[in-house]
Amino acid sequence: MSIRPIKQIVQAQPTMEGAGVRLRRAFGFGNTDDFDPFLLLDDFRNENPEDYLAGFPWHPHRGIETITYVLAGTVNHGDSLGNTGTLGAGDVQWMTAGSGILHQEMPRGNQQGQMHGFQLWANLPSSLKMTTPRYQDILSKDIPEVTDDDGTKVRVICGDFWGKSGPVDGIAADPRYLDVSVPPGQRKTLPVETDRHGFAYVFGGAGTFRDASDPMAVKTENVGDGPETITYEAGNRSLVLFGRGDEVTVQAGEEGIRFLLVSGRPIEEPVAWQGPIVMNTDEELRQAYHELHDGSFIKHP
Repeated sequence: MSIRPIKQIVQAQPTMEGAGVRLRRAFGFGNTDDFDPFLLLDDFRNENPEDYLAGFPWHPHRGIETITYVLAGTVNHGDSLGNTGTLGAGDVQWMTAGSGILHQEMPRGNQQGQMHGFQLWANLPSSLKMTTPRYQDILSKDIPEVTDDDGTKVRVICGDFWGKSGPVDGIAADPRYLDVSVPPGQRKTLPVETDRHGFAYVFGGAGTFRDASDPMAVKTENVGDGPETITYEAGNRSLVLFGRGDEVTVQAGEEGIRFLLVSGRPIEEPVAWQGPIVMNTDEELRQAYHELHDGSFIKHP
C-alpha cells in the first residue's frame, strides 16, 4: 500500500455567483489537469440570508455534470424541461447537463437562517457532451452510511466503499463521492483507487493528513517503528489535493474532522471552458453560445 503524497493544501476563497450569492470556491476556472475529471467545487455555507437568497436564477449548462449536496436548509430548483423540486438537508442532486439545459437553483435557509451545501462540477468526455440531460435526485434516507469500529462514519453518495454502494450510478468518470467523519483523536486510513485523481475538502473540525515525504511539511512525527513521516494540518475550508497512491491517512484533532473525499478517473481530453458551458474545442464553445443566443440550445426537449 502507498500513501498518496499531498501536492497542495489551499483555503477556499470568497467569491460571488448567481444573482449575488456569497460563497467560497475551493477550486475552479483554472488549470483542470490536477482535478480531472472535476472542474469546480463551491462551498455555499452561510448563516446570513441576505448573502444567499438571491440564488442562481435561470442559466444554461452543457457538457458537464453538476452535483449539489445539501447539509442544511433547502434548495428549490426548476428547469427548461419542466422539472421542479426541492433538495433538503442530506439530499443530493446529480444533474447530467449533457447537450444542454436551462435551470435555476434558489437556496432557502432553515429556521435558523442557515444554508449549507456544496456544488461540484464534473466534466463529461467528448462522447457524452451531447447526451440527453438527466437527473438523479437522491433523498438523504437513501444514502447509505457505514460506521467503522473506531466510530468513523462514511456516507457513500457515489461509488463503492466498505461494502456499500452509493445510489448515484451510470457516471462516466466512475467517481467516488464520500462524506467522512472521523472522531476526535482517531487516525484513519482510507483507500483511494491508484488510477484516479483525488482530493479532500474539510468542512468540520480539523486534523492532519499524512504524507510520505515533503520538505515543506508543517511538522514531522514517527509512526510506530517506521520511518519519520510528514503531516499537513487542514482545518475548516481546507482543500487537500493528493498525488497518486492507493490510500490517504488522516489524524483527527480534538473536535474530530469531517470532510468530503472525492476521486474520479481522469478523462484526459482538451477543455474549452467559458462560464457554465464546457466543451473540447473553442469552436464547439462558440457554437454552444451561438445556439444559446438564437434559441436552438436545447436539443432534447
